[in-house]
Amino acid sequence: MKIRALPPAAAPLGWKDVGHGVAGLLARNAVCARAEEIREHFGVRHAFLVSSGAAALTMTLKALASVDPRRRVVIPAYTCFSVPAAVLAAGLQPVLCDIDVSTFDFDHDLLERAVDDETLCVVAHHLFGIPSDVDRIRTLCARRGIFVIEDAAQAMGVESKGRKLGTCGDAGIFSLGRGKHLTCGSGGIIVTSSDAIGQAISAQYRSLVEPSACDVLKELARVVLMRAFIHPRLFWIPAAVPFLRLGETIFPKRIPLKRFSRMQAGLLRDWRARLSRSNEVRSRTAGDIMRRLASLEPPARAHPYLRLPIAVATSEEKRRILRLSRRWRLGMSAAYPSPINEIPELRGAFNEQRFPAARQVAETLLTIPVHEWVSETDKHAIAASLLGASGRVFTADKFDGDGIPLHAAGCWTS
Repeated sequence: MKIRALPPAAAPLGWKDVGHGVAGLLARNAVCARAEEIREHFGVRHAFLVSSGAAALTMTLKALASVDPRRRVVIPAYTCFSVPAAVLAAGLQPVLCDIDVSTFDFDHDLLERAVDDETLCVVAHHLFGIPSDVDRIRTLCARRGIFVIEDAAQAMGVESKGRKLGTCGDAGIFSLGRGKHLTCGSGGIIVTSSDAIGQAISAQYRSLVEPSACDVLKELARVVLMRAFIHPRLFWIPAAVPFLRLGETIFPKRIPLKRFSRMQAGLLRDWRARLSRSNEVRSRTAGDIMRRLASLEPPARAHPYLRLPIAVATSEEKRRILRLSRRWRLGMSAAYPSPINEIPELRGAFNEQRFPAARQVAETLLTIPVHEWVSETDKHAIAASLLGASGRVFTADKFDGDGIPLHAAGCWTS
């Protein structure tokens, strides 16, 4: 019996890369070499490699808090659950600002009211690889001396207006977790061109412990299993194991802060070629799917989404499409299930505040896989399930100069 199941997210990682990871165990300077390559590639003055994207954000926040007494951190009301977890892990206070439903960026009118004299920084995310308007955020924050951190965990290698995302704020972070544009199983990166911030992060970095030999071997085993079972021929096996909780969004109650391992650095030996290949595939696949769903011509240049976000008309329509996706094993997913203020562990922190745009996105957004394992047959089935379940036609009829939908989540028209 052959069963094919498409993973919702995946990043290119070959057996050759796994071999490099094993070899990296013996390479004393592998981590320094990767950090220097990243610093050069992104054109920044400082780069640090740590145990996860959440650890990268936590460390950056702790560094900023070490040089500034303010303690409030403004984040989007709809974002990855690791973002508020990192704010709390850094000993700071998360403040939510509602979003624009069509771009996932802040609602900038509301952002002006969210910042105050107690705001340490604003975390601007590039959700699914869609750029936020960092220049506008920095202009607002500069008036009060507020830092801007770019959460580019879902946007490594993506550019906007000729600049690499993650390098437009005071500091930027990337994630190397499973399903990102580039992976070594886990890991995170911090970049900055500010010497003051770089020195503060360096002080935090010196206090980090090295991963133990046991940690490294466990991580290597996870990477080997991930590489084997991420293939659609085998992904149905881990997907059927309940305790793995694949596809669930879980609020992390603890964020381990550790250094990057030599094994992980070995896994990243050919990272630039892999990242370029990954983003080319994502752009091409996203463009193919948009062509199947849109009645108009696709943009001149497709975009390397982490996952292609689609907004449907109602929560019931979303559930209907996801039922079809599960039946046909197409890897479509519900994105984040709630606004940040509705995470059970955080409900008491926001005084029953409401964020209607974030709630609307949580109810109606789903995402489509665009990684290297998506075949032509998968694209056809995805389009058929979307069109068949909704009885509508997807159109994304306005695109900016970067080839990104201005209504990035899309719209459904009769």
